Amino acid sequence: MSTIEEQAKRLAAAAQHRNLTVAIAESLTCGSLAAALGAAPNSAQWMRGAVVAYSVYAKQQILGVPNVPVVSETAARTMASGVRALLAADIAVAVTGVGGPDDQDGEPAGSVWLAVDSADGQSARHEQFDGDPEDVLDRTIEVALGMLLQVATCPSANEESDA
Repeated sequence: MSTIEEQAKRLAAAAQHRNLTVAIAESLTCGSLAAALGAAPNSAQWMRGAVVAYSVYAKQQILGVPNVPVVSETAARTMASGVRALLAADIAVAVTGVGGPDDQDGEPAGSVWLAVDSADGQSARHEQFDGDPEDVLDRTIEVALGMLLQVATCPSANEESDA
């Protein structure tokens, strides 16, 4: 089993255990992240859906990204919060970046911004991946799944106070 499949399986278990729903906004990965989650066990029970916002127009019109570079922290954070609101999910992840092999909008190939949004807050991170475009996409999916897992497996402040 690949790392991606294993992470998706772990996320499925965590989402079901905690009764969480998950949404995805992706650009760079162009649906591959949603496909990985859709192949996980019982995805129809916890996966709300995904928006593949590949163009600047889609990012701005559907997810509310302001007029900023689309490979940026602001874009990733806005994509995550936008898709979480749009699909009424508990947790959302967003990825945007440059797969390569060439630079784009002043960003080098392999530059990726990722963000996760939930009721407990938001986090974002930047990665600079080496390798060919396929390697960049695989690493992006792995990191995005890891970020979702971190949120899905950590008790929220609300749950801790209910105990």
